[in-house]
Amino acid sequence: MSCIRFNTPAQRQAMRDHRPVMLTSDQVASLHPAPPVTESKISRLRTLAVHANPKIRESVASSPHAPDDLLATLAKDADEGVRSCVARNEGTPCDVLRGLAADPSERVRGFLALNFFVPADVMHALAADDSDVVRGLVDWKSSLARA
Repeated sequence: MSCIRFNTPAQRQAMRDHRPVMLTSDQVASLHPAPPVTESKISRLRTLAVHANPKIRESVASSPHAPDDLLATLAKDADEGVRSCVARNEGTPCDVLRGLAADPSERVRGFLALNFFVPADVMHALAADDSDVVRGLVDWKSSLARA
């Protein structure tokens, strides 16, 4: 049995005519709207933010709906992974991001360097970071802006 498939011109045209319609991300989002953020959801985030499992706290730190005060608290978490999630969350307030620039963890500072919402003064500080990895990430991100 051969793996090669030979389609006639009519079959190829039929496949083109019946291919799925490609939707833009906005069209897909409009077909599947997210539920509204309620006080109940915020309450659950606050409850989960103090969970013993750091992976649960990482989930809260990654949430675009986490309140600013909760992100500020999680930015001081003992777990590096939680702080990394705060650093890469695009909704994290600028003053919290500024504080993470001095984090002892190279991983946290690396994720901070990749966040497109980091203030310019923080990026300048990260460009002079002791870590080759962090400086390399700052250079790479700067090259994207120039491209």
